[in-house]
Amino acid sequence: MSKISKIAILGAGRMGKAMAIAFAYAGLKVALIDARQRSEIEFQDYRMQILGDLKQEVALLGKINFIQSEQHIFILEKIDILSRDASVEVLSNCDLLLEAVPEVKQLKQEVFAWLDSCILANCIVASTTSTFLVSDIAQMISHPARVINAHWLNPAYLMPLVELSRSEQTSDEAVTDLKNFLHAMGKVPVVCNAKAGYIVPRIQALAMNEAARMVEEGVASAEDIDIAIRTGFGLRFSVLGLLEFIDWGGGDILYYASQYLQRELGDRYQAPEIIAENMRQQRNGLREKQGFYNYDQVDIADYKQQVLYQFADRISSQHLKPKFNILQNDAV
Repeated sequence: MSKISKIAILGAGRMGKAMAIAFAYAGLKVALIDARQRSEIEFQDYRMQILGDLKQEVALLGKINFIQSEQHIFILEKIDILSRDASVEVLSNCDLLLEAVPEVKQLKQEVFAWLDSCILANCIVASTTSTFLVSDIAQMISHPARVINAHWLNPAYLMPLVELSRSEQTSDEAVTDLKNFLHAMGKVPVVCNAKAGYIVPRIQALAMNEAARMVEEGVASAEDIDIAIRTGFGLRFSVLGLLEFIDWGGGDILYYASQYLQRELGDRYQAPEIIAENMRQQRNGLREKQGFYNYDQVDIADYKQQVLYQFADRISSQHLKPKFNILQNDAV
């Protein structure tokens, strides 16, 4: 059983509400805390607004057949909406605190200064920030060994991935405990170091900007670019990770393709040194049984079959399977 059971979320905006639904769906009680100081009347109005938003989001999950009708009430009953003043007792006992306040440094500093006097020293503090490094957040609190950035992809109650970013001060125990907890509730955590952009946003920003640039340059219409992404790029990388795909096709292929694109389109297409180094060391992927992954103990034929099986399954489930024998009704 996970060491984490008492959960609080500070900040009841879009991300805070979405995470609260994710925890509640997993059957966990969660305190959703208003980060702002308000009068009692102001808070009650805000509470009704939050509750209305939660009901709307949960109802949507029912409409898309993600939850059953009886799960609607179950989820809402697991979420307690608290004012900042009323949350002190909850905060003093929580095992995991997720901070989801707006991306304003002064506001975050004020919130963490207040939290520092409320939470236990062994409480894991996970900021959902996308613009502050975990090393920056760690400076705002007196027990930096328990501080992690936890980047949830929107919508948090649907997307399985949670990117955990650790600093040099973050303890291995905190990382392990949070990873195990997220695994237990059906999420897929990955760990990265304190670098801007995490994993997905860094790759995603390049891809989205390039897609927009192609529209700007008149390469293709927005519609055709998006069709290409959904039925080519996205379909492919729902089975193989980017680095796994380099190994599948060959790192040398990527190197020479990058040289061509760099000449034609600019230095943003220059291959990183690791690709050139892998070529020099004969680590181009599957055919040499070494690339970004080691395939010495892998049955390559079986591996390829499993990958193609997953491709075929996705193609069929998305109704993209090619038509068979289109000439069968033609006259001979």
